[in-house]
Amino acid sequence: MKSNPNALWEQSLRLIKENVSEQQFNTWFKPIVLESYDEKDRKITVRVPSMFVYEYLEEKYVDLLRKVLTRVFGEGVRLAYGIVVDKTNNVGVVATPDDSVAGQSGSDKNTLSGSADSTEDSLPFDSQLNPKQTFENFIEGTSNKLPRSIGLSIAEHPSTSQFNPLFVFGPSGCGKTHLINAIGIRAKQLYPKMRVLYVSARLFQVQYVDASLKNTVNDFIKFYQTVDLLIVDDIQEWVTKSGTQNTFFHIFNHLFRNGKRIILASDRPPVDLKGMDERLITRFRCGLITELERPNVQLCMDILNSMVRRDGLTIPQEVIQYIAQTANGSVRDLQGVINSLLAYSVVYDSKVDLKLAERIVSRSVKVDNRPLTIDDILDKVCVHYQVTTEAVNSRSRKRDLVIPRQVSMYLAQKYTKMPASRIGKLVGDRDHSTVIHSCTQVEERMKIDAAFRSEIESIENSFKLKQFVNKGR
Repeated sequence: MKSNPNALWEQSLRLIKENVSEQQFNTWFKPIVLESYDEKDRKITVRVPSMFVYEYLEEKYVDLLRKVLTRVFGEGVRLAYGIVVDKTNNVGVVATPDDSVAGQSGSDKNTLSGSADSTEDSLPFDSQLNPKQTFENFIEGTSNKLPRSIGLSIAEHPSTSQFNPLFVFGPSGCGKTHLINAIGIRAKQLYPKMRVLYVSARLFQVQYVDASLKNTVNDFIKFYQTVDLLIVDDIQEWVTKSGTQNTFFHIFNHLFRNGKRIILASDRPPVDLKGMDERLITRFRCGLITELERPNVQLCMDILNSMVRRDGLTIPQEVIQYIAQTANGSVRDLQGVINSLLAYSVVYDSKVDLKLAERIVSRSVKVDNRPLTIDDILDKVCVHYQVTTEAVNSRSRKRDLVIPRQVSMYLAQKYTKMPASRIGKLVGDRDHSTVIHSCTQVEERMKIDAAFRSEIESIENSFKLKQFVNKGR
């Protein structure tokens, strides 16, 4: 019986989904469409939305694709891509993973010319970027790997229309400002003629109010419409600011229609920007929304070691570990602690030890030493998985509720002294055998699923426990 290519492709997607995070799957694999399968030539042709996606798949996921397709379609299968490069003339290319891609008219491979207005190019233009916030010192970890990879690709291919605008959100201190600055700096390095501008939402608002008072709003809008890559930080500042929102709406539309790149950062996703014009919300959602999570303990340690090397400090690893455990996953807190340690060691000519670190951290970082409760754990788990406590405690067996329910039981067993029977009673009114089974399921999955293990670490990090201090020293 002849195999159904569409069914085989769906099977391939299911296997891929099991090996990547949900965000990675939705971003890179869900948009792929099966074009054809030539069983005689053993050739699968798929359509991807842009050259950017093709290049990213080939760079990051080619091994995964080959293994999955070989398993589903059989040995000797070849993969080819159908890519619409020139959307104006509907010119397409087909490329295999081992071939070079030809016919790239209209793609981001062409040299960028910067602003369309040649007179603007000749004028001095301050991008307002922080030269210290680059990709070189933006340390990669499981909590920021996807946003960092996407940001780097956008910086290297800014003229593509894919993922425009890029909307980055996450809590304060997780590195949003560093990431969006790094995108601007890398784009400026690669394309010196590009007009790249970083601006905080608050400064934009001040400029708009000043322009309104001076009756120069048209000039204000015209200036922003000359930018090739506009980066706006902390846009949650515009909530309830209707005049500022309306002005940015016109700037956004102009830049977007003309193929200019827009990058936005906020402390919350678009859906939670209450008080923001719905017209803007829909535009924020039309590109790519990516979350930058708080760094886990391992990433905090990597960041601290990088800071220590940069500042020429000598700090024992037990001190590094202590700071990473107690700084609440905030890069700003980490930097503040290192700055204070540097000052103390220089002024008092003393070595940095655990006692000094404890003193500095107690003054610099607010640590919650209150014992965790089941309610605390449920709240954090529900926020992470974007579900309600009522849904987790319900009798539903849906996968998107079973997982947070099992994780809640596992973390309750790990961080509270309650017996399994009590945990089960408080989490959905289950019996003790369900709790034991759930804990086993979570533990086994953590052993083989790095993405899931990272999720658990992220939730644990949000508890802000002073674990290292309480280990019986």
